[in-house]
Order: sequence, then C-alpha cells, then structure tokens
Amino acid sequence: MNHCELCGRSEVKTTVHHLLPKEMGGTFGDTANLCIPCHKHIHALYSNQELAARLSTLEELRRDEKLARFVKWIRKQPSSKIMRIKKSKERKRR
Repeated sequence: MNHCELCGRSEVKTTVHHLLPKEMGGTFGDTANLCIPCHKHIHALYSNQELAARLSTLEELRRDEKLARFVKWIRKQPSSKIMRIKKSKERKRR
C-alpha cells in the first residue's frame, strides 16, 4: 500500500497518473502516484486535452476548484473505501 500524492491518504492502493497525458507526449514525463478514487475523478472531470493545457502538475491539480472539493471530501473517507466515480455532466455533453 502507498500514499496518494493528491489527497494525502496513506495505506491506499495507488495507480500511476501521467501528469502530461501519454497521448499528448507524456509517456516518459513526470508521474504521480494517486489513489484510485482521485485518479478516476481527475479523468471523470477533465479530458486529456484539458489536463495537458492547464492541469499538468500536482500543484495545478491541487489548486483546481473542482478537484479541491473532492480532495477535501475524500480525505475524510476510509482508505479501504473505493467509490463509484461517474463522468461529470460537462464531460458527458462533449
């Protein structure tokens, strides 16, 4: 078990998030270890184009208003809890 670099929870299963999406040239770029809920939530909210354009660092992800609300909530959840994450309504309309 690891530590999520976005929400800070410990003892969670993590996945590798490419800060610059692989399809945008980030295959060998910087990565972050994120818990599954944080990783899924990022991709539910934003397209790879949006991530590449304005959310390609951990600091930018932490400052994002939508993600900040989610991170505030997820920090209160037990590390064993894996919740269902759905695409945002804005992403569904595109």
